[in-house]
Amino acid sequence: MKSKLLFKSLLVTPAFLGMALLGAASANASATLLESGTFSLTPETQNLDVAAEAIPAIAAADLVAPVQADTTDANLVQEILAAPLTVAQAAPNANLDQIERYSEPVVGLDSMGQVTSISQLRDVQPTDWAFQALQSLVERYGCIAGYPDGTYRGNRALTRFEFAAGLNACLDRINELIAAATQNILTREDLLVLQRLQEEFAAELATLRGRVDALEARTAELEANQFSTTTKLRGEVIFGLSGAFGDEKANQNVDIDDNVVLAGRARLNFDTSFTGRDRLRTRLQAGNHISFTGATGTNMARLGFDTNTGNDFELDVLTYRFPIGNAITGWIGTTGLAADDVAPTFPTLLNSSGQGSISRFGQRNPVSRLPDGIGGGLSINFSPRLNLAVSYLTDDGNSPLPKDGLFNGAYQARAQLSYTGNTFGIGLSYARAYMPGEDVNLTGSTGSINAIRPFGAVATSANVYGVEGQINLGRRLVLGGWGGWFDTERETGGSRSADVWTWAGSVLFPDLGARGNLGGVVFGMPPKATSGPNRDRDTGYHLEGFYRFRVSNNISITPGVIVLFNPEHNDRNDNIYVGTLRTTFSF
Repeated sequence: MKSKLLFKSLLVTPAFLGMALLGAASANASATLLESGTFSLTPETQNLDVAAEAIPAIAAADLVAPVQADTTDANLVQEILAAPLTVAQAAPNANLDQIERYSEPVVGLDSMGQVTSISQLRDVQPTDWAFQALQSLVERYGCIAGYPDGTYRGNRALTRFEFAAGLNACLDRINELIAAATQNILTREDLLVLQRLQEEFAAELATLRGRVDALEARTAELEANQFSTTTKLRGEVIFGLSGAFGDEKANQNVDIDDNVVLAGRARLNFDTSFTGRDRLRTRLQAGNHISFTGATGTNMARLGFDTNTGNDFELDVLTYRFPIGNAITGWIGTTGLAADDVAPTFPTLLNSSGQGSISRFGQRNPVSRLPDGIGGGLSINFSPRLNLAVSYLTDDGNSPLPKDGLFNGAYQARAQLSYTGNTFGIGLSYARAYMPGEDVNLTGSTGSINAIRPFGAVATSANVYGVEGQINLGRRLVLGGWGGWFDTERETGGSRSADVWTWAGSVLFPDLGARGNLGGVVFGMPPKATSGPNRDRDTGYHLEGFYRFRVSNNISITPGVIVLFNPEHNDRNDNIYVGTLRTTFSF
């Protein structure tokens, strides 16, 4: 733990550290400089936040020849490297936070590891003033690391604590060299410079080492009591206070069941990684939130988080994501693998059932809700912004019965080309789908019953086309929308086709009122059969508004309301209203 932390700390140490460590122009010059405590800064180092009297000016090209080891040098080595720092030398406790901050890598970047050749640092040129110093540190001492993009970034400003972190890493490396009895690697002048540096930065070094010791103790305690070395537990619990209201159920002359309910859903994700780049997800789910389909007579009234397992935990997701080279990610799942796992969705802020839209229809484009659960896929990055996702998914791929299995049951073969920019994202998708008669659910239980089953319980195939996108107009305004067309065909009992269409638009307000909040309005047409033997003769609309208020980093409360105009695309049906107060706990 200690060596890893200090090794990463060296990332922020500029090249002049090497200038200080590599020796003096001559023994006499070194002695004079050490006594006077003065040195000159080159123009490139004027912005470095290090005390000017701390480091002598040293030219790497003028190193003297290594001296033979004798009793004097051995004593000097012991004095510099073996003597522990006293408590009196430690910096105040207030410096601990600075040490922790400065010893971390730049946000979003990690070390590329030990550099073995100066040529690996592509932003270091032979004409740079510190080139020889860096070359010696790399090839002679082996205590220089770079960033993943192959740069060293030697022009960054430096603080005393950052310098102490880098110095400590080099001291550790020199300890290793001495312990290995490496010959002719250190000069007496090197040791004198190290002695001066260690004295100057004694307080910072003591604070740094104390911090590392504390981290090692905490790490040991965590390792002794950890759940797993490879698995992290992530959970989400939803409490929903909900109700449906209106006059009569859709297409029925009976009153809506307008009882207010309190129900919930719990999800436990066990995310396991074996290489650091892969993920095995095992999700357990339990809930008792009954869908409002029966209470209202339409699937259009479904909430995004309704789940009813009788509060029994079930295996909801078992998927494995793994890299194939640097540009391809593979997916395989035996349950719970969906098209939106492999391909991105737009608008991205709506897709979460616990944090996004309150309705099932408002979460994402219904064209992605074709048969899924079992299968695999590939996500191919042509560039950081351009992605192609392909997947083959089934809902009964585990069953050997007739009209089941991977290739004889309901399936979808899907491809989506996506562009994701800083302010703009778009996805274009095509899917080929087939559903046996008893499994027909074309739109994933969204829209009218005629859209879900255009020909009834009859084997149905479809070519499905989708487009979706979003535009970020600043940090606090996002416009999004989607459209979908299901070109369906009856597979048995005669040749007949039917078209199903859907669209929606949304206006989202990230950080509305406070950071982490989200306001949103979704308006659209749930899937509608526009042609075919069971076409919908009228047009219904979905209007939804919600506001997610973040109580803390782990708790959010989302009040929201859904209004269904002409439910089931029938203007003889009364409007239906669904309200909910969703409370989400994340851990």
